[in-house]
Amino acid sequence: MSQEHIRNFCIIAHIDHGKSTLADRLLQLTGTISDREMQAQVLDTMDLEREKGVTIKASAVRMMHTGKDGQEYELNLIDTPGHVDFGYEVSRALAACEGALLIVDASQGMEAQTLANLYLALESDLEIIPVINKIDLPAAHPDDVAEEISNLIGSNPDEILRISAKDGTNIEAVLDVVVEKVPPPKGDPDAPLRALVFDTHYDSFKGVVAYVRLVDGKIAHQDELELMATEAVIRPVEIGVFAPDLQATKNLSTGSVGYVATGLKTVNESRVGDTFTHNEQRAEEGLPGYQEPKPMVFAGIYPVEGEDFDDLKEALEKLQLNDASLVYQAETSQALNFGFRCGFLGMFHMEIIQERLEREYDLDIIVTAPSVEYEVLMKDGKTLTIDSPAELPDEGDIEEIGEPWMEIQIFTPTDYYGAVMDVATKRRGIYVSEDYPTQGRVQLNFEIPLAELIVDFFDQLKSRTRGYASLDYQFKEYRPEDLTKLEVLVNKESVDALAAIVHKEHAYHKGQALITKLKELIPRQLFAVPIQASANGRVISRANVKALRKDVLAKCYGGDVSRKRKLLEKQKKGKKRMKMVGSVEIPQEAFLAVLRLGDD
Repeated sequence: MSQEHIRNFCIIAHIDHGKSTLADRLLQLTGTISDREMQAQVLDTMDLEREKGVTIKASAVRMMHTGKDGQEYELNLIDTPGHVDFGYEVSRALAACEGALLIVDASQGMEAQTLANLYLALESDLEIIPVINKIDLPAAHPDDVAEEISNLIGSNPDEILRISAKDGTNIEAVLDVVVEKVPPPKGDPDAPLRALVFDTHYDSFKGVVAYVRLVDGKIAHQDELELMATEAVIRPVEIGVFAPDLQATKNLSTGSVGYVATGLKTVNESRVGDTFTHNEQRAEEGLPGYQEPKPMVFAGIYPVEGEDFDDLKEALEKLQLNDASLVYQAETSQALNFGFRCGFLGMFHMEIIQERLEREYDLDIIVTAPSVEYEVLMKDGKTLTIDSPAELPDEGDIEEIGEPWMEIQIFTPTDYYGAVMDVATKRRGIYVSEDYPTQGRVQLNFEIPLAELIVDFFDQLKSRTRGYASLDYQFKEYRPEDLTKLEVLVNKESVDALAAIVHKEHAYHKGQALITKLKELIPRQLFAVPIQASANGRVISRANVKALRKDVLAKCYGGDVSRKRKLLEKQKKGKKRMKMVGSVEIPQEAFLAVLRLGDD
């Protein structure tokens, strides 16, 4: 198809504003999916996406639509996630498009992530088409929302489309506006091939399947291709388009979106952001690709059974193909043996990865309490970056510890102003400014340490504002803070997986709270188990898990008291010996007890 008749666009919005429902209606309207095959969230292929009602993975689909001029157009849609933790998926999708549908809920208006995704789209120089969704809701106020959007991006409020994706109201107008306003892709069909890899997934038969957007040139099925960054040379197993299932074709033309099944079996040879070119007629330089994602939250993932280590490694490799923002490296722990230190974009991202490992790869894993990355300036002038409390050097060698601080924006109805202030300031948040984008809504800007943000800040914010507040955050800087390592000793042995880096002011309170929780969680042994928390080189809290009692005097009735003493002394010696050689098994809940300290 001629480039003039191709339109590449994506859908961006805050979580739960109706992106996936709109995508469903567009697929139905264009006949891409028959009514018999139709199901809710058709582009959300993971069970997790359906269960949680959120898009986790950006997905592409090609639709054919006849415009008002009678011409047939090829529309390539990329549906993107709305949750703040999957912003990297959104940024990659935007690089493959020329336009974006900005969906805003008619009852909720602009929210934090709507703005964040809008700014990403503006940075990518995309044509923005605002659409107000859910006009069928009783609480909808589309005119106010149109005014809000107009103030932000300068469009005429009367021209903004008003639709209901659920009822199918005004959906055809969306396709006509896409054809009219989104520019056709630029690119030279006669130039050497340059195709951007904007996503990948792993198929056990086809190997790594790369999702590509052709910028210059074209691909035929028999062509020999090269990935410019890794220099891997392949002859495609299959090329094709998303309809929405993989549909093989003989060639892909300039400006179109499709896939290349490479047959490659390892992650190292095929990277998101790489450029495909012809092996014989190479392009001079690759496409810019993507900025590397910066993990914000780190946690250890360990197999429950040591022999599952290789299976866990293989599962993480395949997941990384499917989710380019996941980073990991091998590590060992005294308490948990061999495992991996993994970096995630946020807590929800971590939760999704954990569930996918357990469901898709059938693994039993232990996940340690999450931590953040600190910058440690040593007295000898060296700077270390550590993402695990166990790696923190001796306190005497440290000049200062830099803690990551974030800029956060909270959108909320003005009724909850006080509740939001309370949640933020209790977490060491610093108030910066406030804006009133519309009547009855306020945007509060704070600076807050990332360590305070990752635990349950979002849950607290939602519960205190009855679900109305929305949150967006960006990394600001590292700041020197008065921090110390909180260590936990079980049976006089330090358990590295339970260590945490905390503010010195909070060390005593957190140490006591942690020991209280661990006392309930660690099972009783045949000997007394002391649990201690230490910080700044001294023990700040201690509790004993009482021993299971065996009544050795049950068979000794009557007689001299010295007989009873003899039996009790014998038992005491046995317990002492057992304590020296006995090991204490620590359950999974204990490793997550560090997380729940903020609940008290």
